[in-house]
Amino acid sequence: MVQRQLPNPAELLELMKFKKPELDGRKRRLDAALTIYDLRTIAKRRTPKAAFDYTDGAAEGELSLARARQAFEDVEFHPGILKPAPTVDTSVEILGGPSALPFGIAPTGFTRLMQTEGETAGAGAAAAAGIPFTLSTLGTTSIEGVKAANPNGRNWFQLYVMRDREISYELTRRAAAAGFDTLQFTVDTPVAGARLRDKRNGFSIPPQLTLGTIINAIPRPWWWYDFLTTPKLEFASLSTTGGTVGELLDAAMDPTISYDDLAVIRDLWPGKIVIKGVQNVEDSVRLKDAGVDGIVLSNHGGRQLDRAPIPFRLLPHVRRAVGDDFTVMVDTGIMNGADIVASVALGADFTLIGRAYLYGLMAGGRQGVDRTIAILRTEIERTMRLLGVSTLAELEPKHVTQLARLVPVADGAAESVVR
Repeated sequence: MVQRQLPNPAELLELMKFKKPELDGRKRRLDAALTIYDLRTIAKRRTPKAAFDYTDGAAEGELSLARARQAFEDVEFHPGILKPAPTVDTSVEILGGPSALPFGIAPTGFTRLMQTEGETAGAGAAAAAGIPFTLSTLGTTSIEGVKAANPNGRNWFQLYVMRDREISYELTRRAAAAGFDTLQFTVDTPVAGARLRDKRNGFSIPPQLTLGTIINAIPRPWWWYDFLTTPKLEFASLSTTGGTVGELLDAAMDPTISYDDLAVIRDLWPGKIVIKGVQNVEDSVRLKDAGVDGIVLSNHGGRQLDRAPIPFRLLPHVRRAVGDDFTVMVDTGIMNGADIVASVALGADFTLIGRAYLYGLMAGGRQGVDRTIAILRTEIERTMRLLGVSTLAELEPKHVTQLARLVPVADGAAESVVR
């Protein structure tokens, strides 16, 4: 028989402790975001459709992006037991310098479109976290502006080779003069990919007002207030504006770039140089033999060639081919710290985040980028502890199985995927 009694008011007060309300709306919504996908949801709610889709979208059917994210989800971890990891060290040496975490911020174009703080927020957050920040040739903050936002941290510059080669040469010289330590020579954009969301939205640079964009903006006045009351939205390193993203890329980029151009840039650049956009084993080996400092396995976030190789799938094949003494980084599809841990386990020296950073930026400016980094850091540390490893160097291929979903139909097809 249950014995009952009248409630004791003192005991009730102990049970009914009300949480102090958070009056800062930005902090409240960011604190509620527990994953990068949560930040994406907030970003979508707060950003006009054309700007959000420019960030969130990929090329054609967006299969490359979907497959890249699915490949990370199709990971099975193999934890060790009775291997205490009460503390973990997430730091890494990459391209001659330190990073407090095994990821940096990838180059993203036209970043102030997403939120007015743009690259300044990204560079400042990277500085606070002790990780590298990469400025895009198509960025909306100047090389010198990023240096000012991240004066003592590691700044990297992503370079496109333009039809007018002197533009690219001058940008290279400016980045070197500003103390940027690494150049990402990007090779996967001879022409623009078919980014259909942008075409359907009538998206252009600078953004053009239509009845649809005005209607979509009504519930998002904060974005338009920022857009209309801050400096003109334009490329910081290029003088050409006006038109769709595809038109601007096709006008600026040169499909004839070759190893000769790489040799010229190599002579101009005094720091480390990595090739971004590598998508097969043969090119990886050839670039190592050419003397570059590293490569980034990337399909440009799925924004160029749809149905492109999945960088994470390609990673172990490349690592075996180039050996352990060559820097291999990976991007595309990373949405969780566990994705980064899996990449390191399969041979990546480092990873880059693009959309994950931009979702945080759109959700809350600089504070949102800080939140992105905090979420990924927590996920990395938790995954390492659960695997029973204390340092990144302890991660090995044995910790990860890539579960098969897209399987080549024959040995010849499998060989073509790897090569």
